[in-house]
Amino acid sequence: MTDTDIEITADLVRDLLREQHPDLADLGIRKVAGGWGNQMWRLGDELAVRMQRMDPTPELQLNERRWLPVLAPRLPLPVPTPVRSGEPSARFPKHWTVMTWVPGDPLDCSSISRGDHAADALADFLKALHAEAPADAPVSGDRGGHPKECTAGFDRFFHAVVPDDLADDVRAVWDDAVAAPEWEGPPLWVHGDLHPANVVVSDGTLSGVIDFGDISAGDPAWDLAAAWVILPAGAASRFFHAYERADAGTVRRARGLAAMKSLFLMLMGRNGDLGLPGGKPAWGPAGRAALDRVLRG
Repeated sequence: MTDTDIEITADLVRDLLREQHPDLADLGIRKVAGGWGNQMWRLGDELAVRMQRMDPTPELQLNERRWLPVLAPRLPLPVPTPVRSGEPSARFPKHWTVMTWVPGDPLDCSSISRGDHAADALADFLKALHAEAPADAPVSGDRGGHPKECTAGFDRFFHAVVPDDLADDVRAVWDDAVAAPEWEGPPLWVHGDLHPANVVVSDGTLSGVIDFGDISAGDPAWDLAAAWVILPAGAASRFFHAYERADAGTVRRARGLAAMKSLFLMLMGRNGDLGLPGGKPAWGPAGRAALDRVLRG
């Protein structure tokens, strides 16, 4: 159920298409597993319908509609691109968007076996994405800033799930990130939410990036945390060498943010094991593996 108490079904998706985009209504519709803020439905072979679900406001979808067509042409990996807009109606009072489908398996349901290739692919992708953002780019209230602005969130995740034998080491990584210098460059475009469910894998390597709802202007360290959160053990050094632009302070901030993201994944995994709303059982092992990579440096 959504927070509007309307069940999203294939019939609902088809009815909405008939009302607003009838030329697409006869394509095959099938549900895609996963999703929290939005629920995804495959539409034929090349499209997907992104239905606003738990996101309380439409801004995240509207940001994707506004900015992905601008960013996608310069990015070296496939990303979902909006092709049609679905507006709120009496049938469904939230936004929905028809987007291109990015083929591959989400990393939380797969694995990377070609670590060097994935490190280079991620570095190339982020070098292309991390351009100076325009003045009217969205700014996130909880992503894109210095780690010191996220202390409350880190502490919540830390106290909830950090293993006792790792607590001191994890706290040291976080404290080092908080003490790191501020990002001194202009705000750059950042994806903002790179974790295993938001990248896709094919043939053992990174093959696409999805879910740009948190796209915003800020500190690139938020995305560089993916060196530990997404890439396999031993790939971080190659990634940073290929990325070329990260100074020591940025790497320190990125490592601390990776620790926080790892704890968040562990918490979501625990919630999934307990059957709590929004929990993702597969995220727990992914988060713990990422935390181990963070602590190895």
